[in-house]
Amino acid sequence: MEITGLISALVIGVIIGGLGRLVVPGKQRISFLTTILVGVAAALVGTFAASALGVADTDGIDWIELALQVGLAGVGVAILSGRSKLRGHQ
Repeated sequence: MEITGLISALVIGVIIGGLGRLVVPGKQRISFLTTILVGVAAALVGTFAASALGVADTDGIDWIELALQVGLAGVGVAILSGRSKLRGHQ
């Protein structure tokens, strides 16, 4: 992987992870790094899911793909936030 690919993955991870945090109600007690990792994973899985559904390549902005990515990031944030509450990090 080239450095531009790595930087792109981090930027997309920040954006998708941040949007994922916004769709989850309440305060999430997970780190910024965890948010980025959730965002990168959600972006990759969301892109794969959009490709499998045949909606990844459209003219203009791929709204369905973006919605899948943000939704998956929200699920990831909610799961990790819930796990941190179970461990007593409230």
